[in-house]
Amino acid sequence: MKQRVITALCLLAVLAVVVWQINTPILVLVIAVFSTIATGEIMRCANVQNNFIKVVGIAFSAGCQLFASEKVLEPLVSADVWGKVIGAVPNIIFVIALCLVFFLAMLKGYAYTTFEDVAVSFFASVVVPYGFSIFIRLRDMFDNEQFGIYLIFYALISALATDTGAQLMGMAFGKHKMSPNISPKKTVEGAIGGLIFSFILNSVALTLYNKLAIIAISPKMAALLLGLCVPVSFMGMMGDLSASVLKRNFGVKDFGKIFPGHGGVMDSMDSSLFTLPITYAIALLSLKLF
Repeated sequence: MKQRVITALCLLAVLAVVVWQINTPILVLVIAVFSTIATGEIMRCANVQNNFIKVVGIAFSAGCQLFASEKVLEPLVSADVWGKVIGAVPNIIFVIALCLVFFLAMLKGYAYTTFEDVAVSFFASVVVPYGFSIFIRLRDMFDNEQFGIYLIFYALISALATDTGAQLMGMAFGKHKMSPNISPKKTVEGAIGGLIFSFILNSVALTLYNKLAIIAISPKMAALLLGLCVPVSFMGMMGDLSASVLKRNFGVKDFGKIFPGHGGVMDSMDSSLFTLPITYAIALLSLKLF
């Protein structure tokens, strides 16, 4: 328990620095580091033996964060300049190239590289980093930068509050197992408590934002965010269960050991990697509706 608390305090310190410098390349650097670690964790757990695939995949995971937004390198490089650089070649070209490189590596190392290795590595090198890149995409997608940053916290609260609330309520009132074959400790009572806790915290966060922000969130947008808070939180819960299934398939307890007492980056971000893309979809929808 002491180890978990110390690790949590260290992570909070890192979070404080990132929030302080959220409009600088420091955010991009931290996201790139976490993304590469997560990619490596998945390939390690899947026992991918092809070192070339691992190196290329991890490098791709870090590099793709630079393509998340025109503003990623501000104030070092202006958005106009970097926008021309990342717009010169469609992003899908890089994804196709990575896929072909992986298959060529499989042919060269066919004795120890399977299609499953390629599939897992492709997922770890493309899908997972894209999930991490949403931190940057949300920050930069609105003229009102405060709202984009708020949406980042909306996604994180939906994930972390649900997990915390579910754990506390499950310990206090849990009786009925929710998914005994996947995660024996999770209960229906805990899940309901987690969703309620997430709704309450998101309501508080929204209220504080409207009191402190320069431009308040409109009533229609606020209603949309609160109305979708529970389903977003539910999907975060499903992200946690999905990670548990993957770990069972890989035969490991945790994805990594970088955070003593908490596991790896994927262990800490499994729920958020579900809530972030859904929040991003809500943000895109809001641009159309409002």
